[in-house]
Amino acid sequence: MTDNPLNIPKGYKPLRVGGAFMQGCGPLYGRLTREGDQNRVHIGFRVEPRHANPVGVCHGGMLATLADMMAAICVPYQTDLPRHFFPTISLQLDFLAAARIGDWVQLQTDILRTTRNLVFVQGLITTEGELALRASAIYKVGPLFEGEDVAPGDPFGLKTESRS
Repeated sequence: MTDNPLNIPKGYKPLRVGGAFMQGCGPLYGRLTREGDQNRVHIGFRVEPRHANPVGVCHGGMLATLADMMAAICVPYQTDLPRHFFPTISLQLDFLAAARIGDWVQLQTDILRTTRNLVFVQGLITTEGELALRASAIYKVGPLFEGEDVAPGDPFGLKTESRS
């Protein structure tokens, strides 16, 4: 029996984010990289039959759900803001290609601007390296999360080394 039955790419760690709804949609995985002086968070999942529509393609609602998590996961790593709840004000999606069962789907996010009350974000979702979805979103800066059992500035444990 393998330790990695979904063949998750090296460096990705399971993400526990978004409550019961996201746990039912996942599992999601995250990886933190550094590009120049910027942190870059990659969020991904392996398309399983439960993520697919009747023709074996990842449901657009699953890709939209992944895109909607951009601010919640990426803002604490890519800005000076601590972990907040980020209610979605606007989410615009352009579907460009299909993700099929077995594909690795990955989101990369750019934080365009933050204000006292808003965060402007764009993201690209790829499937097996091919561009599949472009997302643009505006989020409200909601209340802070408190009592998290992770290091400040690392709410999802992406900076810490894996324990194998």
